[in-house]
Amino acid sequence: MRIAVLADVHGNVDALRAVIADLKQQSPDLTVNLGDCLSGPLWPAETADLLMDLGWPTVRGNHDRWLTAPPDPVGPWEADTLPHLTAAHHAWLAALPATRIMDVAFLCHATPRSDTTYWLHELRPDGSFTETPPDRVARQADGIAQSLILCGHTHIARAVRLADGRMVVNPGSVGCPGFEDDTPVYHRAEAGLPHAAYAVLDRMAQGWAVSFRRIPYDTRRAVARAAVLGRPDWASVLATGFLA
Repeated sequence: MRIAVLADVHGNVDALRAVIADLKQQSPDLTVNLGDCLSGPLWPAETADLLMDLGWPTVRGNHDRWLTAPPDPVGPWEADTLPHLTAAHHAWLAALPATRIMDVAFLCHATPRSDTTYWLHELRPDGSFTETPPDRVARQADGIAQSLILCGHTHIARAVRLADGRMVVNPGSVGCPGFEDDTPVYHRAEAGLPHAAYAVLDRMAQGWAVSFRRIPYDTRRAVARAAVLGRPDWASVLATGFLA
């Protein structure tokens, strides 16, 4: 069995189309989407229309939740997005589950019990990322029977094989190769490449084989749109994979 795993599209329809083109060469049996579909300054409505048409099994990310129940104050990524969404888009987002259980895979956005907690990477007090040790990864997977556990949220790809043979995989971000946040301390996540990221997993006799795909695409349209809308952080990370 071959599974394609996408996460964190963030309204970047050009990156999503690049992944879809690459998927035709991979021929997965199943494609899943781990949420944070639309928020950002790019093309949320177009991205929503495409994802709705594709009908992939999808879970709700924290940014999807904030679009359906906006916090006060509304975050900048949601403020960029909300004016472009129709009633149909809102209905689709509202229907997304927080987690989803497939025959062989458990889907969540960040962790099985939280859509905002970093899982396969964690923050040091100085704001730098470090890889979460496997024993702490395993604690969040307690009670999950599926051999494959899929998460996103950090925009940083990693796979961890647990002691019992289960695999936890974060495919990285399709549409946003980096971000910065002030909570709980200032930190940056940067992929270091401006490519669209996703993962392909193959079930083999010895367990799951993981291939991290990095798809180059023409980012100039997205960079220009971010710059015009006054989002230099997005323009920088889309152009280079790094925040300026």
